[in-house]
Amino acid sequence: MERRRDKTNYYLDIAESVLTRGTCLRRKYGAIIVRDDEIISTGYVGAPRGRKNCCDLGYCMRSKLGIPRGERYEICRSVHAEANAIISAERQKMIGATLYLVGRECEGGDYVKNASSCSMCKRLIINAGIKTVVIRDTRDEYRVIDVQSAWVDEDDSLTDVLGY
Repeated sequence: MERRRDKTNYYLDIAESVLTRGTCLRRKYGAIIVRDDEIISTGYVGAPRGRKNCCDLGYCMRSKLGIPRGERYEICRSVHAEANAIISAERQKMIGATLYLVGRECEGGDYVKNASSCSMCKRLIINAGIKTVVIRDTRDEYRVIDVQSAWVDEDDSLTDVLGY
């Protein structure tokens, strides 16, 4: 008999299923927001409603321009998975919730190494009142981020911009 999946990996498995809807040609991310064992919302990477997705166009502008990971997100056509999940949820339900995040490379399908939320999504997560972010590293391993201590108290936006 197969062992029952632990709850954290269960939710990460659901987020991983959500990412299959993604339309990005570089990386696919799936996010779900959970509070009190209830899924509040889901989100995946894709262009805003009504706009063409990169998979429809057949190219990624950031790839075309040779822009590396983590830079110049304003050129990206997509809304990130975390943002889409937050947009679809009531703020009251997100307060104290956990966001589960899984990223996979489009080529090869490996998990995104050292995956994390971008600076814009971190701001959205903070303002949404989400308490914890869990990010999958492998099928069974993940990192747990306390939003307050990791992203509010340790404000990397100051050191990233100022360079110290």
